[in-house]
Amino acid sequence: MVEDLHILLREYAGRKGLPTAVEMDSRTLQSTPESGARSGQDEANRRKGSKVHAVVDTLGHLLALRVPAADEQDRAQVEALAKAVQEITGQHVELAYVDQGYTGENAAEAAAKYGIQLEVVKHTEVKRGFVLLPQR
Repeated sequence: MVEDLHILLREYAGRKGLPTAVEMDSRTLQSTPESGARSGQDEANRRKGSKVHAVVDTLGHLLALRVPAADEQDRAQVEALAKAVQEITGQHVELAYVDQGYTGENAAEAAAKYGIQLEVVKHTEVKRGFVLLPQR
């Protein structure tokens, strides 16, 4: 089974068989105008399409995947992703690293419902516009 393969790959890498920490992230996939009902407008990325939400263990092995319309919020996907991850790992995951799109009380409560704590990872530097380099 797939679960057995995950366990073998993790043990081969010197880790415990089942992960206790995961990473959740999303990416917007741009679609064509004919894409239909699953397509939505992602205002943050200014793209119309679908959004792929993936959960991977800390080695990068895929555990869960969800593809809603792009206009659905990241934080609204936390409960379904947390449930899927806990079913796959047998309730072993305790911590999920997420970006700021997955923040908020509702997201934290949805994850806590399945025994997962969300840890928001932020960039150390604020990215704004262009940076002027010294003249050479």
